[in-house]
Amino acid sequence: MAKTAKKETPLMQQYNGIKAKYPGTLLLFRVGDFYETFGSDAVKASEILGIVLTKRGNGSASETELAGFPHHSLETYLPKLVRAGQRVAICDQLEDPKSVKTIVKRGVTELVTPGVSYNDNIVQQKSNNYLASLFFDKNFIGISFLDISTGEFLVAQGNADYIDKLLQGFKPSEVIFSKRSYNEFITNFGDKFYTYTLDDWPYSGDYAKDMLLKHFDVNSLKGFGIEKMMLAITAAGVALHYLNETEHRNLQHISQISRIEEDRYMWLDRFTVRNLELIGSTNENAITLADVLDHTSTPMGARLLKRWMVMPLKDLKPITERLDVVGFLLDDTELSQRLIEEIRQIGDLERLISKIGLQKANPRELVQLKRALLAIEKLKILTEGADSIALKIISEQLNPCKSIYERIQKEIHSEPPVLLNKGNVIANGVDDELDRLRKVAFGGKDYLLEIQKRESEITGIPSLKISFNNVFGYYLEVTNIHKDKVPTEWIRKQTLVNAERYITAELKEYEEQILGAEDKIQVIENRIYNELLAGLLNYIKPIQLNANLVAQLDVLLNFATVAKKNHYTRPIINENKVIDIKGGRHPVIEKTLPVGEEYITNDVYLDSEGQQIIIITGPNMAGKSALLRQTGLIVLMAQMGCFVPAKHAEIGLVDKIFTRVGASDNLSSGESTFMVEMNETASILNNLSDRSLILLDEIGRGTSTYDGISIAWAIAEYLHNHSSAKAKTLFATHYHELNELTNTFNRIKNYNVSVKEANNKIIFLRKLVPGGSEHSFGIHVAKMAGMPSKLISRANDILKRLEQERTGGEHIKDSMKKIQKQAYQLQMFSIDDPVLVKIRDMLNNLDVNALTPVEALMKLDEIQRLLKH
Repeated sequence: MAKTAKKETPLMQQYNGIKAKYPGTLLLFRVGDFYETFGSDAVKASEILGIVLTKRGNGSASETELAGFPHHSLETYLPKLVRAGQRVAICDQLEDPKSVKTIVKRGVTELVTPGVSYNDNIVQQKSNNYLASLFFDKNFIGISFLDISTGEFLVAQGNADYIDKLLQGFKPSEVIFSKRSYNEFITNFGDKFYTYTLDDWPYSGDYAKDMLLKHFDVNSLKGFGIEKMMLAITAAGVALHYLNETEHRNLQHISQISRIEEDRYMWLDRFTVRNLELIGSTNENAITLADVLDHTSTPMGARLLKRWMVMPLKDLKPITERLDVVGFLLDDTELSQRLIEEIRQIGDLERLISKIGLQKANPRELVQLKRALLAIEKLKILTEGADSIALKIISEQLNPCKSIYERIQKEIHSEPPVLLNKGNVIANGVDDELDRLRKVAFGGKDYLLEIQKRESEITGIPSLKISFNNVFGYYLEVTNIHKDKVPTEWIRKQTLVNAERYITAELKEYEEQILGAEDKIQVIENRIYNELLAGLLNYIKPIQLNANLVAQLDVLLNFATVAKKNHYTRPIINENKVIDIKGGRHPVIEKTLPVGEEYITNDVYLDSEGQQIIIITGPNMAGKSALLRQTGLIVLMAQMGCFVPAKHAEIGLVDKIFTRVGASDNLSSGESTFMVEMNETASILNNLSDRSLILLDEIGRGTSTYDGISIAWAIAEYLHNHSSAKAKTLFATHYHELNELTNTFNRIKNYNVSVKEANNKIIFLRKLVPGGSEHSFGIHVAKMAGMPSKLISRANDILKRLEQERTGGEHIKDSMKKIQKQAYQLQMFSIDDPVLVKIRDMLNNLDVNALTPVEALMKLDEIQRLLKH
């Protein structure tokens, strides 16, 4: 028997046709007042959103899963789907169901992906939401970063290391590239990014370049300074192509494209961004540098601060200009406070103007734009009068766009609803027809009273009244006493015992008006609002410039606030090759100290002539790693244009900071701690320059002791003897053998993080002092961590034995064999002897540290008597 063919309803035919055009997406299909999902999409949606999964056509051949939610809940549910990694196609009704008799026309109006979103509930306020586009060539890669929510469009090209550094710094929400490059991407950059692959054809010929030329309406890309960056141009063109494919075509706010100028910024490789914990941390609940430094007043200021953190400057002039402004704002606290108050009124102007570019801004957001423009006018006046050249330059460029302010003020209600279709968005006095219809729709009683009063006067019927019923609408009611006064043009509709009811042409016309007025009001409001939105498109560039200037001012004010709050000082930046930090502090650690505990400051001096490399020894937990990190952070903060946590800091411009701090296993990728460590160190040694700062922590500890010492020794030697790059280096190690290096190499100096030993306990002084340390105090640290006392005692025995054997020239391996044999003999000896068990228990219960000499002799006598029996 043949299987019954699955019969599709017209609605499901329409759904399947649209779904086929958007493979790999979750389709939200508008049906009436709901967004519905079907089939596998419904299963996914119900799991992600926690909504009920039901079935359509239950029990029939066309049965399919179904899950939906009210259309007004889209803002709630869409972010959850996108954060779960779904690509969501939103399919809307493209015509009014009332106006058609057949099935409503539908189409996808927007495709939202993790990297293509401007929804406030999806994008993070204080972070950019970049879409990265990559184009792989033989040895080089082109890359673009595009944030549709702000309009930023940046490009670069280079080798895989450089692109990796950019990916780690910009942290894109989505990365796109061609399908054939998938393996190459995974090999170079791992599988931690959300990726989407495209067909090869957009990458071929001049298609991508033509996309850029057409978008910016130019004949050449020379004006953007990227015309020779062919790989980057291809990546950028494909990014625009991808936006078109995701139904984003109003892109006027993407008004420029810029090159990431590698020469302008300090090089921070991905290990440094991670190890210094600038923006994120692998440790749960860790406080980052961004957490400490970010007291900005706007989300766009917070985003710019993060950009400055991962891209510090390396040109003296712009760094000095930033520091000058911070110093000026720090001194003029009254002006700073007034500027902050105005900036707080501006909000996220950068994303707001992008929504206008996308023609997606709601009425409340236009009122916020008006508020922002008013604050910008006040900012312009305040900065104009400031005794600072940099602030005057900002003032000259700020544009309050008065005509836009006045237009919004005139056309939009001061407190409109969020949604345009709620009505009462357009102000009174803008459109005569709108005002008339509002009077009809919402001033009905007054209008009816006017008719009643007028007709009563004309006819001389004092008791005339107007009422309404569902049978024949509005009517005039006349008592029988006055029915002879009724005009002939009135039409009688109903006779009652004491009265008669009439209708007039005017009342019927009014009835039609009032019933259709609300629909007409919405049409007129939509038209006026959309005309206003379209008019704002001409102001995108000046308002984007305003947003950029306000963000800069916000960050510089923030630096002044942070400097005052945390007692930072202005660094001296120059062209020398010296780093001289006195009284340096770690900006994050000092914030986490218990109340009342003071941070122990340290001095660090490095140059290219006498003290190029400092070998730092000292026990674990003494603060070696913190010292390395704080030096890197102070240099980085200084070159961001921020004051620093130190009494004095002279920084000779640094072009690259390299760090190799702590073990970072990459076991999921099949790499051992040691392999990762060697990869990171190789990256450092292959990219050195004369102005580099290198921070190395415990190199070589991932392998055997002698291998580790050998590698660490060779690295220090290599850095000292490098032919062209005398890179300034802090080298923390627990290999005390490296202290010998200073005897052979004149620019290597020994320092140690001091500790104090008292009553067989150690106190960490956390102070860097000249000279090497001879002890590691590892067993003391184990004791502090709460290791069992038996284990600590045994470790001390083994250490003493090893030290004796080493001074006697015996190999460690032989020593360990002897110690193991000794331990085994002790175990054999103590198996069944009850006397020895009793003696062992007595010894275990002894507190040796609390025992007086007399008590010790008495215990020994007791043990001896036990043995004699």
